[in-house]
This record gives sequence, structure tokens and C-alpha cells, in this order.
Amino acid sequence: MKTKRLLLAVSVTALIVTVILISLEAYYVAVALVIGTLLMGHRELWSLITRRKLPPVDERVRANVGKSVRNGFIFLAIALAFLMLPFAVRIIETPNTVHVLSGLFLSGGTVYLLSYLYYDRVEPGLGEKGLKILKRFLMVTGISLGVFIISVFLHNAIYGLFIIWLGEDFWDRIGIGDEPVFFFIALLSIVALAVGVIGSLVIFIKGLFSKAS
Repeated sequence: MKTKRLLLAVSVTALIVTVILISLEAYYVAVALVIGTLLMGHRELWSLITRRKLPPVDERVRANVGKSVRNGFIFLAIALAFLMLPFAVRIIETPNTVHVLSGLFLSGGTVYLLSYLYYDRVEPGLGEKGLKILKRFLMVTGISLGVFIISVFLHNAIYGLFIIWLGEDFWDRIGIGDEPVFFFIALLSIVALAVGVIGSLVIFIKGLFSKAS
């Protein structure tokens, strides 16, 4: 009964907010909100479609949902903090609030879905060795992403400071045209990020279709 009421409350709220967004012509945000809501309620919706009843909710499901919601909020907090960084404004010269909100809704729902699948299917499906490999790839992904963000920030900061201190033609005078060190580090971090993401996805999908060990 509580699950039905909660699902109904979330659906009605999402519907009202969607109608308001459409009336404001914020179509991208409305679509992203609907998709994000569907992603978060995928388990209940799939059960209603295939079995015409809500799935049972036990302690394990509650724990998985709680941890998934926590991961979603952490992701949104980190994403908002990233958007407030000085260099983020430079990367997006004319930030579009509608597009930013759409991206946050979609990515937040995706993080929730992936987290739930991890706790529900991947973690039990992977053995201890598989979980260690997955954590290593995730660590590579997180570290390389952090290095990329810091490198881009320092690259832009150093580039601008030397122009302020030594003139607009400083980098041309020394014959390199741009700050090279952190630019090169940023490129290397992109390669490491790609390796981490691809490796994580491979292990994740392997665990998703494996039987619980």
C-alpha cells in the first residue's frame, strides 16, 4: 500500500511539474523530467507491465533503493559544484539553463538506475575478483576525471595570468602559443578516462548478465 501511494504521489507530482514546464515552453526539461522519472521507477513500471502488479519490497530492495537514491543526490551535488567552477563558464560561454536542467534530470536518473542495477544484479553476479577489477577501473575513471578538471582549470588560469602579467602576446613571443604542461596532462587524462569508462562498462555488463555467485 505504501509503495502504491508513493508511486502515485511521484507520478502525479511529475505530471504536474511536466505540465508547468510545457506551459513555460521548457520542452527539453519536461522530456528529461519524464525520462528521469521513468528511469527511477523502472522496477515498478516493468513489473506493472509484465505482471500487472507491483514488485515485492523487502529489506534488500529498500537498502538498494536507499543507496541508489544516495548516489543520485551525491552525483547531483558534485555536478552542481562543477557547474559553479570558474572554468566551466568559459567552457560554456552562453550556458543555457534549460539544457543544464535537462542534463541534470537525465544524468541523475541514469545514475540512480545504474546504481540500483549494480546493487541488485552486478554486485551479486561478480565474484570478489570481478568486484576488485571493477573498483580499479572506477578508481581510474574518477582519478582521471578529477585530473582533467584540475588540469583544465590550471591551464586556463596560468594562460590568463601570464597574459595579464607579461602581455597579450607573451605565449606567441616564446613560440608555443599556449600553456603546454597542463594541456598535455589534460589530454592524457582523457585517454585514461576512456580506458576507465570502457573497462568499467565491460565488467558491469558482465556482472549484469552473470548468475549470483
